[in-house]
Amino acid sequence: MICLIMLQESHSLVIMSGTVLLAYYMECTDLFSVHVQGFFCNDAELMKPYPGTEESSFVPPLILYCVVAAAPTAIIFIGEVSMYVMKSTREALLAQEKTIVTGDCCYLNPLIRRIIRFIGVFAFGLFATDIFVNAGQVVTGGLSPYFLSVCKPNYTGTECRFNHQFIVNGNICTGNPVIVENARRSFPSKDASLSVYSAVYLTMYITSTIKTKSSRLAKPVLCLGTLCSAFLTGLNRVSEYRNHCSDVVAGFILGSAVALFLGICVVNNFKGVHSVTSKQKTEDYRGLPLMTFPRVESPLETLSAQNHSASMTEVT
Repeated sequence: MICLIMLQESHSLVIMSGTVLLAYYMECTDLFSVHVQGFFCNDAELMKPYPGTEESSFVPPLILYCVVAAAPTAIIFIGEVSMYVMKSTREALLAQEKTIVTGDCCYLNPLIRRIIRFIGVFAFGLFATDIFVNAGQVVTGGLSPYFLSVCKPNYTGTECRFNHQFIVNGNICTGNPVIVENARRSFPSKDASLSVYSAVYLTMYITSTIKTKSSRLAKPVLCLGTLCSAFLTGLNRVSEYRNHCSDVVAGFILGSAVALFLGICVVNNFKGVHSVTSKQKTEDYRGLPLMTFPRVESPLETLSAQNHSASMTEVT
């Protein structure tokens, strides 16, 4: 049992390390080159003014990433500790999770198991979402609404002489190459994907785990506030001309899909693993008809049958 647990934990660490490493290479290196997508020189959808660097945005990336990563982690930790302090919830938690002994003097408390599981799955999904977003941006090379403002093509040259001429030459841009390359990474929106992933995952945790009767509106207000913040983050990207509406919608769909998959299929709606198994076994036995169980004849029934047979013999 101990070896099996250690093997599972080692596999999880290897997968998590590989995910983080892949996210690092796609985010911070030039290992994967962005696809050069063609454009029209007079495309009105690509002529929006340049909004400036990402740091000058109303929601800077550093603040957004810190909130997206720290807020769910803190709420999950506080929620699990608070529920464990409550006696009734602690008894149910002990019945669900059990205590796994890892040695003669060491054991893994159910509280620690749940915190590591929920936060670990959240962190894995956060890096996975970042990988999906970067892969989509690299493969599609979606152009930002301000692309022509930073590309600065030569409109008097032969390439842009005709209004309906499609430009596939990436060397036509005369602007800053770094800014031009960033302008080719618009689809899907990274800020929208990460923010909605964090909001949906946290909403599923709050609705499935936290049980309170003090206020019926506390949980809905907290969940709707979280989702509204993610929604406003996507709208801010559109209002600042940093992403198209389609980029933000695609980011919302991607982040929501990853959060729903992890919440439903991986952590089973944040329920205990042992309770699901025991409940399933009980339901399996309840579904069986009584005729399937063997009938054991009692000694009293055997004696009655023998007396009845003897009385019938005397009558005949």
